[in-house]
Amino acid sequence: MNEWYKEDLAFIHDVGFGDWALKSAPGILEILNRSQIREGLIVDLGCGSGLSAQEFTKADYKVLGIDISESMIEIARTRVPDADFRVESLFKADIPPCNAVISLGECLNYLFDLDNNSQTLVEFFYRIYNALTPGGVFIFDIAEPGQLTSGTPIKNFTEGEDWIVLVQKEEDRDSEILTRRIITFRKVGEHYRRDDEVHRQQLYKAADVTAKLRQVGFEVETTQSYGQFPLPKAHLAFIAYKPA
Repeated sequence: MNEWYKEDLAFIHDVGFGDWALKSAPGILEILNRSQIREGLIVDLGCGSGLSAQEFTKADYKVLGIDISESMIEIARTRVPDADFRVESLFKADIPPCNAVISLGECLNYLFDLDNNSQTLVEFFYRIYNALTPGGVFIFDIAEPGQLTSGTPIKNFTEGEDWIVLVQKEEDRDSEILTRRIITFRKVGEHYRRDDEVHRQQLYKAADVTAKLRQVGFEVETTQSYGQFPLPKAHLAFIAYKPA
């Protein structure tokens, strides 16, 4: 479980890319309030460094965070000592009875777990449905095909204090798989340390995901934003309700 979001990328993601978690939290909390879910347990799948968990605990929810990255979970445990965290694949973790399941930042697309595929997704939805209390809600977002406007790879970089990250993205239109090649440089002591990771994502069509959720028994809404936070291009959020 140490191959993805290792120490340096976990650190960089936490300090430089926290907008998705932090800016979506008010919209998530509004959905929960609208759904009459104002207390109880939230299971945060792909919880990363605990930024979302931090906002949920501030709102007096109990939180269980699950992430495949040991380095991310280490940061999360320090940030949110009142929450519980586990290092596990979100597709294999036991999900306890809860009022809400949240998964932000296209976590369901990642192919970190080799068992992640279309059929696994249906089984995963069933497990979440069974774990939710009646009236519970499952909120998540996905990346869809069309991440890149052209068929050629694109490269970009982002830098912060004592770190830089370079990313090359390539989308295979036939397999609908997005590959991110990531190179990080982080200053440790007097020198910069380099690390490399390759992340692959299965891109899902919104209509297919909606059909799978309804097959399981969810009532489904979709949105392109969490409150005032708009999702990036070719992303969509799902609000899946378990009937009361």
